[in-house]
Amino acid sequence: MFLFEAMPWYSVAMWFIVLAGLMLVNELARLSKWVSIGLFLVLPVILTIAVWPNTAGEGSSVGTWFHWVKVYSALAGCLGFLAIRFIKGWSNNKYALLFPPAILALNILEAVIRDFQVYGLDGIVDGVMMNGGPWNIMNGIAGILNIITISGWMGIYISKDRQKDMIWPDQLWFWVIAYDIWNFAYVYNCVSDHSFYAGAALLISCTIPAFFFKKGAWLQHRAQTLAIWMMFTMSVPAFVGTSKFAVQSSHSEAALWTVSGLSLAANVAVMIYHVYKIVKKKRNPLKEEVYTDLPAYKKLADPSHTIAG
Repeated sequence: MFLFEAMPWYSVAMWFIVLAGLMLVNELARLSKWVSIGLFLVLPVILTIAVWPNTAGEGSSVGTWFHWVKVYSALAGCLGFLAIRFIKGWSNNKYALLFPPAILALNILEAVIRDFQVYGLDGIVDGVMMNGGPWNIMNGIAGILNIITISGWMGIYISKDRQKDMIWPDQLWFWVIAYDIWNFAYVYNCVSDHSFYAGAALLISCTIPAFFFKKGAWLQHRAQTLAIWMMFTMSVPAFVGTSKFAVQSSHSEAALWTVSGLSLAANVAVMIYHVYKIVKKKRNPLKEEVYTDLPAYKKLADPSHTIAG
């Protein structure tokens, strides 16, 4: 196959199980703040002390600086969003609302740095096959554009239903799709033999609920599914590496060029549209929402939401 080696039926079945499992645990986390605290605070403390030193140490395929930073930054996002959702006054505080774009940008920047680092790598590194090349630079640039086009965090509000989800009206479908393509390309470039699950299944697990279950809450879905996956893969790294369910990348340069090319093209397109909207509507993306005239934005916006000074 173009992207991956042969996929036996049981690996395909496991892909759907992983997808369903991530979506299910994400929905459980939305049930209450206590379930989320158990998942994203109590459980990681236990794993940090009792499990990860043995499973994610030096020489492990998940023993790199990136995996350790990624799991804790994803968990920090989950806990920060919990605070915004449930601590009175935080959702109306402009300083608290700087946290979601900041942690999102940090997570993207971590991957951009890793893409640039992998550019100079070739062969087995930390138990993972690396095929560094110009595609890493292309995708790193795409990630930087993805950061630049983050906008409208001052319009974040908390839904008034039982789940109290964090809704970001200005973070619309085209930005999410560009992010998904970029992130898949990053995983395919830098941990290619993990990308069948950590790329495709993980990204789809947060995009489906963002588009169909709870629109506007993509970042919350993304942080929670990413944290769940990172905790799992750091605890059971063999699942994506050497288990019978593992699916290896084709390590094809044509595939690497293709996914990074699509990533760069998608993010250039969003950047052009972003600048067009800013100029045409005379918006300041650091202080104002950019896409307020779009029907997709209007369906998500909360007219009663105000931000405290």
